[in-house]
Amino acid sequence: MFLFRQTLMTKVALGALFVALTASGGVFKKKKYENPIDKDTQQPDKVLFDKAVKDIEKGRYEIARLSLNVLINTYDTSEFLAKAKLAVADSWFREGGSHGLAQAEAEYKDFILFYPTMEEAAEAQNRVCTIHFKQMEKADRDTAQALRAEQECRQLLTQFPNSKFAPLADQKLREIQEALAEGESLVAAFYHKRGSNPAAANRFAGVIVQYPLYSGAADALWLQADSYSKMGKNFRGKTGEAYQKIVRDYPLSKWVDPAKKKLQEMEMDIPQPDPVAVARMQYEKENYVRSGMLKRSTAFLTRGPDVSHAAKSGTPAMTTLKPSIPASVPIPVEALTPAGTGAGAAGATDVTISTGVAKDSSLDSKPDARMTPPTASGAAAAPAATPAVSGAAAAATPQAAAAPEPLPMNHTGNGKPVKRKEPKKDKKAKPVATPVTNTPAATTPAQPTTPPAKQ
Repeated sequence: MFLFRQTLMTKVALGALFVALTASGGVFKKKKYENPIDKDTQQPDKVLFDKAVKDIEKGRYEIARLSLNVLINTYDTSEFLAKAKLAVADSWFREGGSHGLAQAEAEYKDFILFYPTMEEAAEAQNRVCTIHFKQMEKADRDTAQALRAEQECRQLLTQFPNSKFAPLADQKLREIQEALAEGESLVAAFYHKRGSNPAAANRFAGVIVQYPLYSGAADALWLQADSYSKMGKNFRGKTGEAYQKIVRDYPLSKWVDPAKKKLQEMEMDIPQPDPVAVARMQYEKENYVRSGMLKRSTAFLTRGPDVSHAAKSGTPAMTTLKPSIPASVPIPVEALTPAGTGAGAAGATDVTISTGVAKDSSLDSKPDARMTPPTASGAAAAPAATPAVSGAAAAATPQAAAAPEPLPMNHTGNGKPVKRKEPKKDKKAKPVATPVTNTPAATTPAQPTTPPAKQ
C-alpha cells in the first residue's frame, strides 16, 4: 500500500512539471534573438567619443586626437561630428604652449566656419579671445597680442551679441583697453617729461578720446592741459577745455580742485559735474578690489599686464585707435572751406597725388627754372610788389601789429646756432709733393745726332 502511494505521488509531480514547462515554452519554443546594438552595447561613434573625452581629462591629448580623427573620417554622418571637432580644439587648448594655442585657434575658427549657428560657436569665439588674452605682454611692451585680443572680443560681441559669453567678453575688452591705454599714456608721459609738448598733447588726446573708461584718464587730461599751456597763447582754449573736462567727466578724481583753480585763474567757466559720470565713478570706487601683497610683490615675474584698476561698468570702445594730427600742425586755408565748396571740401587730412607736371608749368617753358634759387626770385619780387608807404599811413599798416607767435616744435633747443668744429691739422704730416710733368714747347721732330769725326 505504501509503495502504491509513493508511485502515485511521483506521477503527479512529473505531470505538474510537464504542464509548467509546456506553459512557459521552455522545451518546445525557440529562444528569442536579441540585437546586441539595441540593448547591451552602444554605437561605435559614441564609444570613440567617450574614450576621447576620458583621454582629454587624463591629459592624453595625442591619443584623444587620434580617436577623434577616426570618428570624423569614418562616421561623417554621426551626431557627434560637431562635438568631435570642438573636442579636438579643446585638446590643443588644454595642451597649451605657443604651438598648441596656435593650433587651437585654427581649430576653433574652423568650427565657427562650419557650424556658425550652434551654441558652441560663441564658446569657440570666446576661447579664441582668451588665447590672445593669455599671451598679452605688459603695458610698456609689445601690444600685438593685446590688439588681437581686442579684435576677437569685438568679433564675439558683434557676431554673438545674445550669447551667455557676451558679458565675459565685455569685461575682457575693458581690461584689454586698460592695458592699451596704459601703454599710450606711458609714451605720452615720456614726451611730456622731455618737453615735446605737441607730441605729448596729441598722445594724451588719443587716450582720452579712445579710452574714456581708462582709470588714469583724469591724469592724462591734467598732463594734456599742462602740455597745451606750454605751447603758447594760441592753445589757451584747448588748455581750458581739458580742465573743464576733468571737472565735468571725472568729478571724483584728485584733479578736480586744482582744475577749478586753474579755470578761475584763466577766467573761464567752471562746468557742473555730469550725474552719469558721478554714478559711474562711485560704482567703480565701491567695487574696486585691491590686489594682495603677494601678487603686487611678484608682479614683475608675471607676463601679463596689471588690469586690477580696469573698469567694471560702461560700454567699451568698439573702434580701433587711429593716429591723429597734432594741434601744432597748421591747417591749409583750402581745408578750412565748408564741405562741398572749394578744394578743401574733402578734409584737412586728405592727400591727393598728381602724376606729372602741368603743361603751363615753368619747368616746361623755362628749362633753367630748376637752377633759379627760390630765395633770390622771392627777394627780387618783394620790393616790386610792395608799394611805398610813408607818413601816417605806414603806422596804420598791418606790419605795425604784433607778429603771431611761432608754432611750437617737438625739438626743445636753446635756439643758438651750432658751430662746426674743423678737423685739427697734423703738424708732423709732411706735404705731399706733386709730380711735375715736362711738356715740350713744340712738337718738332727730333734731329738725328752725328757721331764725332775720327782724328
